[in-house]
Amino acid sequence: MIEIFAERLRKLREGVNLSQAKIASLVGTTQATINRYERQVGFPPHQTLLWYADYFDVSMDYLYGRTDEPQGKLYDFIPKIESNDEMKMFIDMCFDPNSPMSGKLKDTLLQMMKGGIADE
Repeated sequence: MIEIFAERLRKLREGVNLSQAKIASLVGTTQATINRYERQVGFPPHQTLLWYADYFDVSMDYLYGRTDEPQGKLYDFIPKIESNDEMKMFIDMCFDPNSPMSGKLKDTLLQMMKGGIADE
């Protein structure tokens, strides 16, 4: 089980292009600790497991290798965007401020990033 667990932690991290150091800073631990988890040398505490499940939006069953589907009953496997401010800056650069549709398109994209837009 620990082999599957370690591999899944690594794949989730690499899937969103985060370094071990960056994950460590987000979790509140050290890069060396994350490295031990991914090399099957150590096993994270319960609170860290919950953080991984929430951050990567996967079920605990997936982390433990009880299923190969990342989503559980309540999960859609939609990793969080690390920084909404960075994405907002990118979207701002993509639109012509003189266009009358620019503002509406920009607002729609930002709403979609926050979790979707409701049908109007």
